[in-house]
Amino acid sequence: MSLEIIISEAIKTAMRAKDRVALDSLRAVKSQILLLKTEARGAEVSEDQEIAILQRMIKQRKDSYEQFSAQGRNDLAEVEDAQMKVIEKFLPQQLSAEELEAEMKKIISEAGAESIKDLGKVMGVASKTFAGRSDGKSISEMAKKLLS
Repeated sequence: MSLEIIISEAIKTAMRAKDRVALDSLRAVKSQILLLKTEARGAEVSEDQEIAILQRMIKQRKDSYEQFSAQGRNDLAEVEDAQMKVIEKFLPQQLSAEELEAEMKKIISEAGAESIKDLGKVMGVASKTFAGRSDGKSISEMAKKLLS
């Protein structure tokens, strides 16, 4: 079942429950999916593209949360945090730090990377491997840590 259908069902559930935060979050996700479909001009939207949308939306909310918190606007920060939690429910299971480190070690050995100079080679493979299961920042930090 596609993410769009799952989101549509979740919107109905949120409407019945009168959950305003979930409803706003889910409508934003559906809007982004429809925008992607429009840009693709009828082509089918892949699961990777859907995951990328969710990750981008979570990153936007995380950045907003940090900015609002730094400015002392906890009321707005709480809304962003709540929306982030709603959207995260639709992502695949995220890797723990230990799992990420173990998988990164495998990728580094397979790529033959030995120093930080090989970061680009490792990041290319790791980004594709961990798409949807870990964010780019975590992947990058782990790669730098292991290659240093």
